[in-house]
Amino acid sequence: MPNQHDQVIKHIKQTYSISPDYPWDGNEHAVFRHEENNKWFALLMRVGRDKLCPGDKGGIVSALNLKIPDPVLHDILTQEEGIIPSYHMNKRHWITVILDGTVSCDEIFGLIKVSYMATAPAARRHKMRDPKEWIVPANPKYYDVIGAFDKSKEINWKQGAGINTGDTVFIYVGAPVSAVMFKCKVEETDIPYDFDNGKLQIRSLMKIRLIKKYKPDEFTFERLKSEFGINAIRGPRGVPYSLSERL
Repeated sequence: MPNQHDQVIKHIKQTYSISPDYPWDGNEHAVFRHEENNKWFALLMRVGRDKLCPGDKGGIVSALNLKIPDPVLHDILTQEEGIIPSYHMNKRHWITVILDGTVSCDEIFGLIKVSYMATAPAARRHKMRDPKEWIVPANPKYYDVIGAFDKSKEINWKQGAGINTGDTVFIYVGAPVSAVMFKCKVEETDIPYDFDNGKLQIRSLMKIRLIKKYKPDEFTFERLKSEFGINAIRGPRGVPYSLSERL
């Protein structure tokens, strides 16, 4: 069975398509960095255990430095066995995970993701964020979305800023309906499109798949306003937790 040192290298290669960089002589210390901004998100080392745990004469051990920007999470993690404030880096923002099996690979891989996201360029962080829920308006005067979903469970729609593949989109159909009528999953984004009529520009589309229909009197604008504090739906907006539970 591969040791955790090798498993970390394999995981980063497979998950992030990033190979180790050895900036110093030999291959004892490997750096993993973002191509876009050259920032490190992991430092894989082989060091004397006594440098990590004073008094421990256990010989050479592999260890992994990771960035944890949340001070609360940092404090919680450094109370765990096998995780200490960072060796040889900023101890307030980085941790060292000792790769001797004390910390499970699943937890290590999760912490690698935290560090990767904390150091990634903003555009990449956006693409890798967890799925979100959105309310998106539809104007029946310009497009018959009800008829479109009667014909097909998948349609192309104007891509809203911030929406990713995997997100959930609730279609709010404007007057005279004035209600949320469809729950959809975003199947694909960034589909090239070129439309400009002087009033509306569309440069990209997203493919959405219908997963649920609502009756026109279930989630009316008046209910959205009175129960969930939504006073206007002029563009894509997040879904309040209380409304998400009901939908």
